Amino acid sequence: MKSCKQLVLYVFLLFVAVIIMFLLRNTHGSLNAHPRDYAEIREEGILRIITEYNPSGYYVSGDTIEGFQYELSRAIAEISGLEVQIQLEMDLTESFTALINNECDILAQNIPVTSEMKELYLFTEPIVLSKQILVQRTSVANNGIEPVRNHLELAGKTIYASKDSPALLRLRHLESEIGDSVYIVEENTYSSEQLVIMVAKGEIDYTVCDRQIAATLKNELPEIDIETDISFTQLQAWAVRKNSPALADSLNQWFRLMRKDGLFDEIYKRYYGN
Repeated sequence: MKSCKQLVLYVFLLFVAVIIMFLLRNTHGSLNAHPRDYAEIREEGILRIITEYNPSGYYVSGDTIEGFQYELSRAIAEISGLEVQIQLEMDLTESFTALINNECDILAQNIPVTSEMKELYLFTEPIVLSKQILVQRTSVANNGIEPVRNHLELAGKTIYASKDSPALLRLRHLESEIGDSVYIVEENTYSSEQLVIMVAKGEIDYTVCDRQIAATLKNELPEIDIETDISFTQLQAWAVRKNSPALADSLNQWFRLMRKDGLFDEIYKRYYGN
């Protein structure tokens, strides 16, 4: 009986030792993993890009794939000779997590370049200039009620914004500027585009959205008013990891080539007009 107990104890200790060795090996490997920069991407031949499913990112129209970021990605594939693989993610936090974990190489969205964000990521040269705007209903679609034009009129109002929206920080600053409460609802379920649709349908009164996205949606939703700015004009760009400076330089070079031959302007006008 004693020898049987000793055998069981021995097997258990051996099992624990194997698990510890496995964990230590994986931890050591992750700590010493070589950063994935342009050299590693070129060697593999695959460039992984993550973006959103919307007109600004990637979407399916009939039997055609379209989207501003998608078309830029296709152009980069042609210029670089790399195979571009696109992943879709609506949650910005999850997208940045995938970037940090080497699950993708580029976060291809119109991301406002702020000093806080530059501490964490490298950004390409600006791709677009835009601003955050208040989306509300026109007076015709809102029983004759005129749209808000003065920020002071937002006191006591409830404004919806999608989770991780760059507008959230701006809205919190706005509260201080007007010296009154603005009730901010951070929406975990709906994207910016869905919130704009909800405004058009009268389900909510206000949301804040990137002007480029709102202008695209205005073509299909004449009920919305997008003439009230919430922020100043912002530089927006793609993001890469801090340890991928060569990739950031390569992207900037590819964008310059696109601008030089007019391809960038052609793609831009297709989605954002002039």
